[in-house]
Amino acid sequence: MLQFSVLLDQSDGPLYDRLYRALSRQIRNGTLCAGTRLPGKRTLAHELGISVNTVDTAYQMLAAEGYVESRPRSGFVVLPFTQPFPASNVPPPTAAPATPPATTWKYDLRTGNVDTALFPFRTWGRIQKELLYSAPQLLAHGSPQGDENLRRVLAKYLASYRSVQCTPEQIVVGAGLEYLLGLLAPLLSGICAVEDPGYSSTRHILENSGLPCCSVPVDKYGLSPQALMESGANLCYITPSHQFPTGVTMSAPRRAALLAWATQQPGRYLLEDDFDAEFRFDQRPLPSLQGMAGSSGPVVYLSTVSRSLAPSIRLAYMVLPQGLLPRWKARYGSYANTVSRFEQQTFCRFVADGYFTRHLARTRNTCKRRRDALVCALQTAFGRDSIHLNGLHTGLHLLVTLPNGPSEQEMVQTAAQMGICLTGLSSYYRQSIASCPAHTVIIGYGSLPESEAAPLASLLKQAWSQSTVS
Repeated sequence: MLQFSVLLDQSDGPLYDRLYRALSRQIRNGTLCAGTRLPGKRTLAHELGISVNTVDTAYQMLAAEGYVESRPRSGFVVLPFTQPFPASNVPPPTAAPATPPATTWKYDLRTGNVDTALFPFRTWGRIQKELLYSAPQLLAHGSPQGDENLRRVLAKYLASYRSVQCTPEQIVVGAGLEYLLGLLAPLLSGICAVEDPGYSSTRHILENSGLPCCSVPVDKYGLSPQALMESGANLCYITPSHQFPTGVTMSAPRRAALLAWATQQPGRYLLEDDFDAEFRFDQRPLPSLQGMAGSSGPVVYLSTVSRSLAPSIRLAYMVLPQGLLPRWKARYGSYANTVSRFEQQTFCRFVADGYFTRHLARTRNTCKRRRDALVCALQTAFGRDSIHLNGLHTGLHLLVTLPNGPSEQEMVQTAAQMGICLTGLSSYYRQSIASCPAHTVIIGYGSLPESEAAPLASLLKQAWSQSTVS
């Protein structure tokens, strides 16, 4: 039976909404069961002392949401409503746990940090503003693989600077490497070997996308081909230009050995993440594996602008071998591209007009000066014979080893006590932890000003000397 006494409580809102909420609540809790005929609009309006229009509006809202239906000569009748769970089992609302405040570090030396002050704000902003006013067609859908002129520009750029051999048709643009890996994984099958040590997030992405992974050790020349052959994998994810975190650049003979492995059986592929290739300071980068294999070779080339421009610019791209293109188009040909066309076209102009290469040259010179300042400061503070520095020639981080110093854990903890955030090398190992060099931490210097190198080294000397004494 309809409970008139509770229909209009003192809650906020217009009368029709209060009536609608009260009626829907009675239907949900079973007070008004299926088949019940609601009172006529005039009758209910008279009982509640409200207008007929108010009742009619509430009834129409109930009908629109499927609580009731209007039947000829019967008025509004309650429809069946299935309870999702017994009322007694509804857990009481609980407050969300408070998020602890983020730690404020004096020096944040994590490897993922990028100095956003180096971003080409003026040039990027000018290009984007021009496009906003002159290219309204960019508001419409584009190609699933990315705009064609951007892919043409990328193909030309990659051929000139990374020796990548491809056509624009082989390039797929997407919102970050994680997204592109999620698309790529279902096109492949088998077990994927990943570097050990290496990024754990890469393994998680591949496994979450349906590819089981196994760990293959890295030595001073890069990933071991012999261990790869013994792993049973038929896919291999590698960072040959700058292996993370060891900083190793894979040698040419090692690259040739991996390509030979990939061509021995159909269905084998190398997934080449060209990580930090643009930040090689002292020598010209080695050609990409994809360039060595050719456009039909068993290499998927992956790269991103998250390090060279900014992490929030979610623009990455991969180059698919010719043999994988039909699979990609069959599976994803109807997908919408995940990168804004304005962002695609801004980057297209940025590369085509030569701004990107000039920006990279300036950024590379700045980071080289920061590396030199940090190396000099650390060697001065600790003494050249007391500290070993590795991974200096490429990338935006280096390995610091104190052979006679505190343990890795102590190095991390005592640095944190001084307000310095850095990472121990062992945290990137999965299975070959026994081969991890002792007393070694990773310092990312991409966002460290040159003027802060000496104060940082002095603090580290103080922290690690105290730990050694204790």
